This record gives sequence, C-alpha cells and structure tokens, in this order.
Amino acid sequence: MSGLYIAVVLIGYLLGSIPFGVIISRISSGTDIRQIGSGKTGMTNVMRASGKKAAALALVLDIAKGLIAVILAKLIFDNAGYEYHYAQIAAALAAIAGHSWSVFLKFKGGRGVNTFIGGLLAMYWPAGVFGGGLMIIIGFTTKYMSLGSITGAVAAFVMLIILNLLQIPLMSSYPAMEYVIYALIGAIFIYIMHHDNITRLVSGKERKIGEKAEADNVPSAGSYK
Repeated sequence: MSGLYIAVVLIGYLLGSIPFGVIISRISSGTDIRQIGSGKTGMTNVMRASGKKAAALALVLDIAKGLIAVILAKLIFDNAGYEYHYAQIAAALAAIAGHSWSVFLKFKGGRGVNTFIGGLLAMYWPAGVFGGGLMIIIGFTTKYMSLGSITGAVAAFVMLIILNLLQIPLMSSYPAMEYVIYALIGAIFIYIMHHDNITRLVSGKERKIGEKAEADNVPSAGSYK
C-alpha cells in the first residue's frame, strides 16, 4: 500500500506543478506573470497580465489539477481493493504543494486556492461548489480576490464539519470526516499563504481586481510564488 501512496503523491505533485498560469499568459500576451503584480502564478495575476479570458482558462485548469489528482487516487486505490479516502487527501495536498512549489518553476508558484477547490469538488462536490462560488462572489464583489479566497476556503470547511457532525446528506450520504480534515488543512494553508494579503487588507493597501499590472519589486522571473 505504501507504494500506492507514493504513486498518488507523485502524480498529484506533478499535476499540480504544471504552471498553467505562466503558460497561458505567455501564449496570450507574451507576458511573464512572475514579473507582474504579486509575482504569483494564479488566476488573479493572470487577469492583471493577460485579461479575463486568460484568467478564466487558468482558473479552470488549476481546478482541474486538484480534481484529476483526487479522481486518479480513488481509481488506483479502488482497483487495488483499498480504502481510498486518505489517498484522495494525500493526492490533493500533493497537487496543492505542486502548484505552490512547482518543480518546473524552481519550487515557486501560486497560493493553491483553485487547486484546493478542485480537490474538494472531486471529494464532495457541494462543498467545492459552495466554497468556490463564495470565493468568486466575494472576490469580484469586494474587488479583493484574497478576501474571497480565504472566505471560500473557511466556508467550505465550516459547511463540511456541520454536515458531518449533524449527519446531513447533500448527496447519497453526508461527507466523510476525512474530507473535513482535508478542508481544515486546506483552509489553514490558504490562510498562511495569504499572510501578506491579510497585512495589506488590514492596512488598506491590498491590490484590487482590475488594477493596473505593475511589478511589486519582483527581482527575477521564477523567484516569487
């Protein structure tokens, strides 16, 4: 079984490491987003550098990384006759790690929010839809995607723990405790990864969606997440 865990972790990490944001921005606008805005490789920075259509594509593909990693983990463990919940968590967390510390970008990347949502969609889709939807609504309403990301992740965890403790099924059953654990780890990780955004939100200096893309003293390509 240990070999199967190693396999799903490696698959998840390599999937997560694919820098779709960097690739899309280079193709659509010839821009290296690691030299723009926050220097991150996720949807928000893609939007600053290359526009809404490019950002939407980056969003979908980053979600797909977590989604596919979890689906493959379930298939691998199911076919081997093993319980798959913890394998799904391992694969999803590995995908998030790959997105945040990509082997293709000298272990730099993004904050992992959309990949986290993708993993959640594959585990228990109502929570993924709820958290992801809240992220988009709050992000575009307030113009602070960082606020939307943190709120969406925490809201998904709260939803899962309530459904689990009260045993309320939104699908054929209520969510497994393993999925609650994943959401908790993901919410904590996303909060930590947004520590600089939180500081700017409190001080009123956080970048808004749609602001002109400018380099924030980014020293060199690949040196920022």
